[in-house]
Amino acid sequence: MSDSGRAVDATAIRAVTFDFGDTLVPVPAAAFRSIVAATAAEVSARLGLDGADGFLEDWESERSRQWAEDVAEGREMDLERRFARVIARRRGLAAPPPALRWDDAAVDAVADRVEVAWAVERYRDRWVSGVAVPFDVAPVLARLATDRPLAILSNWPDAPTIDLFVERAGWGPYFAAVVVSARVGAIKPDVAIFRTAEDALGMRGAPAGTILHVGDDRRADVAGARRAGWRAAWLRRRNPGSPLPGAGLDPDPDDPPADVEIDALSDLVPLLARLPAG
Repeated sequence: MSDSGRAVDATAIRAVTFDFGDTLVPVPAAAFRSIVAATAAEVSARLGLDGADGFLEDWESERSRQWAEDVAEGREMDLERRFARVIARRRGLAAPPPALRWDDAAVDAVADRVEVAWAVERYRDRWVSGVAVPFDVAPVLARLATDRPLAILSNWPDAPTIDLFVERAGWGPYFAAVVVSARVGAIKPDVAIFRTAEDALGMRGAPAGTILHVGDDRRADVAGARRAGWRAAWLRRRNPGSPLPGAGLDPDPDDPPADVEIDALSDLVPLLARLPAG
């Protein structure tokens, strides 16, 4: 553990929030590819689409489009929209050039909402079952939850995926709230999602520096938390080749630094336990 950056007064920390992907749950690139490929094959077979390989190509294209159009403008990617557009493409609807937006009314005329919802559910189920539950997280959560309320605060395009994963992992009793960008309508580092988390924790208007956010993304997690008036712990553990948007991005030069840097979630236990919450 390194306490570089600003000092953390642990006596002032009244709640702790955690990023999900690559913080609580490392997402291996191979597992992600397997999940998408299996979903593509199942959806293509069920809906009579021509070729899972083409589905995968269209999936990557639409994922990149959503990154450019949605995330770059401060919105979460819409997983249902992505599936609808891919299904429509596989049925012959031509995708617009990158500089133009989709006509989603035309997409909805080709991709039925019921089948889109089924495709999202299949993807969600494969994701939850296909990514391993890290064995070392529950003991950390159990220890920290004895002193302070904990919450998940995550950018994620499908909130039920996180809900189901938390249930599968048995982490539900440790979390007072699960705040996900797909529900909130804002993504980290937007201060709005941090304010939503404050509301979920019953801490709106709490003094600055009383919530600690833990995450691996220096831009979304560290800069976002600091600008919201929170403390920030940067998890320096890297996930090489992570498929998650934002993974590996360096902060902007003007981004505020982390209050503390850690190498593992277990580093939080001595950091906070040696100075119990006041």
